[in-house]
Amino acid sequence: MTAIRTVLAAVAGVLTLLVSGLVFAPQATAASLVEVTSFGSNPGNLRMHVYVPDSRPAKPAIVVAMHGCGGSGPGFYQGSEFASLADQRGFVVIYPTATKQTAMSNCFDVWSDASKHHNGGSDPASVISMVSYVEQHYNGDPQRIFVTGSSSGGMETTALLADYPDVFKAGSAFMGVPFGCFANEADFPPWTSKCVGGNMHKTAQEWGNLVRQAFPGYSGARPRVQLWHGTNDTLVPFQLMQEETKQWTDVFGLSQTPTSTDQPQPSWTRQRFAGADGAVRLEAISVSGAGHQLPMGGMAAAAVQFFGL
Repeated sequence: MTAIRTVLAAVAGVLTLLVSGLVFAPQATAASLVEVTSFGSNPGNLRMHVYVPDSRPAKPAIVVAMHGCGGSGPGFYQGSEFASLADQRGFVVIYPTATKQTAMSNCFDVWSDASKHHNGGSDPASVISMVSYVEQHYNGDPQRIFVTGSSSGGMETTALLADYPDVFKAGSAFMGVPFGCFANEADFPPWTSKCVGGNMHKTAQEWGNLVRQAFPGYSGARPRVQLWHGTNDTLVPFQLMQEETKQWTDVFGLSQTPTSTDQPQPSWTRQRFAGADGAVRLEAISVSGAGHQLPMGGMAAAAVQFFGL
């Protein structure tokens, strides 16, 4: 009997320890998408969501990731790989949502005069407020701020790179257009647009001047640029990536002849444009056979790698 009591007491002791462990063990936390309703000046009336990974450095990098027309920040969070990459690499992701209703549903403003100038207002200025919010509330690193987006978000990416070269270190635009391509809002719908009608051509200097005019007098470093486009894109013609390439090579003072060409994946053809110091300032990646459907698998990781994250 004594032996049985001894065994039962031991079992009871083990159960007590197990229960104690269940009650008092530290609870695991999981990062989630959070909406920020008051983030500062918001002339574009955008919505802001932010994803902050649980594991991150003391001063994390910031990536702004923007959806296409008809999308949303939460939708781009779910439909792209940037949040999972943030978990792996410890950067904060800002997901803006455009609210301007156009013939193409809600799209980021890249056509108004305000959207084409440093501190001009509209959506670009709202995004800068979001970046400042993350710098202040999550100790974001002002030296590591990047931007990316798809379609309308890709167009807004180049707008931010042109308007705020003092803020962003690099950007990756999927299925975008040259900065300043849209004359006005009436030119935005693809079925009436001169910009995406397939016949928009300017000289490299003409395109480059539009970027320089966005922030007159700016003489600092320009953010590096990565461009992506599907060769079978019928909504935003593939030809526009060549116009984008002309624009940014002129801004960087580079030859339009790439310094190298390779294929990181079988369907990707990457042209790189480097300066005299060998540093790559511009990448233009054509995706063979792809329509208006970027980014696809692995492309977000390639963008983050281009950022140096």
